[in-house]
Amino acid sequence: MARRAPRWLRRGLLRVRNVLSPVVSLWRRSIQARVVITTMAISTLVIGGVGWLMLQGVADGMVEARRAVALSEARAGFNQAQQSLDVSAVSEASSEIDALRTLVNDLASRSGSPPSYQVMLEGPLDPSGEGEAAFASAGIASPAIPDDLARAVAGGEHAAYTFTRMSIEGTDERSAAIIVGNLLRMPDGDEEFALYYAFPMTDQERTLSLVRNSLLYGGLALVLLSSGVAWLVTRQVVTPVRLARRIAERLADGRLEERMVVRGEDDIARLSVSFNKMAESLQRQIRQLEELSRLQHRFVSDVSHELRTPIATVRMAADVLYDNREHFDPSSERSAELLQTELDRFEALLSDLLEISRFDAGAARLEVEAVDLVDLAERVCAQYAPLAARHGVELEVVNRDGPAVVDADVRRIERIVRNLVANAINYSGSPRVQLLVAHGATSAAIAVRDFGVGLEPGQSQLVFNRFWRADPARERSRGGTGLGLAIALEDAVLHGGWLQAWGEPGEGAQFRLTLPRHAGDDPQRSPLPLVPDAGAGLDRTEGVR
Repeated sequence: MARRAPRWLRRGLLRVRNVLSPVVSLWRRSIQARVVITTMAISTLVIGGVGWLMLQGVADGMVEARRAVALSEARAGFNQAQQSLDVSAVSEASSEIDALRTLVNDLASRSGSPPSYQVMLEGPLDPSGEGEAAFASAGIASPAIPDDLARAVAGGEHAAYTFTRMSIEGTDERSAAIIVGNLLRMPDGDEEFALYYAFPMTDQERTLSLVRNSLLYGGLALVLLSSGVAWLVTRQVVTPVRLARRIAERLADGRLEERMVVRGEDDIARLSVSFNKMAESLQRQIRQLEELSRLQHRFVSDVSHELRTPIATVRMAADVLYDNREHFDPSSERSAELLQTELDRFEALLSDLLEISRFDAGAARLEVEAVDLVDLAERVCAQYAPLAARHGVELEVVNRDGPAVVDADVRRIERIVRNLVANAINYSGSPRVQLLVAHGATSAAIAVRDFGVGLEPGQSQLVFNRFWRADPARERSRGGTGLGLAIALEDAVLHGGWLQAWGEPGEGAQFRLTLPRHAGDDPQRSPLPLVPDAGAGLDRTEGVR
């Protein structure tokens, strides 16, 4: 079993996500933001890389120049110091000390003012190459001499140098410097001294700092400038696109008179002209379709109403014939029965056509009241009990959650359930039909489950089409109009819910109606699974979509 992350880590990740969420949202939704951020990032990388290379080149050049000057001056100083020692005839220790002190002071005095270098003399050196500082010019500290340089000077025949940081006496400052060292031998050859020249690089450091700051501020200014240019350029392109988006949204909302403003003759202007032509064409076609739809709805409504009078007359005559069919010969009796049956189907079809026309015209309205789906399911089962008995079908209401009350139009919801139950009894060939009812926090559902022939792949979407039949060769001999499921779907959508179908050949079918608990709300999730076996382990308060 995986261990949960510590609470502090989860909180930290949550804070990071909260900080990054607006940035990610801006990146995903704004072309202008993506272009500006990308330009800023690329400019930063390019300018930073170029600046770093320039700074490295300047630093290398300055260090190399300072090294060459230091070695040249140090070699000249070493030669002069050795010559001064060679020509001096020192016999007494006190005179030797005075001569060395005079030598160091003389060498240091030639560095100018302010001094360009400092001098330090160590010795006499013992056989291991170590020795104590004898003399030093002002400002240099003995620990400034690195050990590796001291060993190289003691064991070498030529001058050695190294780069280091030199401590300045009286301050905590450590300055970069080049220290060059070489051996000095006394005229008698018995004693050796290490002479060091320390060349501070304070001026070079200041110059590099100035160059680095100049590159930093200049690069920052270039990044901001390039980002500003990218923002201005993209704004000229994005602003018309955003305007086109807003106008497209208004067109989608039905405001077909909206148009883009055309300015100039550039590509954006031509895009605006093309967009306006498209909008005019859409407006013209939509209005034509609306007019044709109104004519169609009026035609269907008028024909349906005009047919009521002759149908009423035919109904009276058919009822007379049907009531007296016992006095007819067998063929006439059968004809009277067929006439009655087809007349019932024709009236149902006419009623369904009128209902469909009201949906198409957007004239359908809800009469909302509190409806208990459990009571409704039991009432429908009681109504269809005789039909189920004739077909040998057992009806059952399955409810584990108690009353499932929704705000709905009881007439329309009952019509949906009656249609689903009648179809299951008449066409499924199932020995039993279940009505499952459940409810959740935001929705309630009622499903009609049969265990008969089921549905072929792809038919779960086709069953809601008008006049669709699973078997095209089958005649509608049982009174169906072919509009029941289409009307049921429109009723479900009118309530803000869903009507969905599932089926497998030989496994039966299930039709699930999901409704919001309160009118106008979003059902979000259904408390019943669409596929019966998929919801075995689900929380009934959550369900599946």
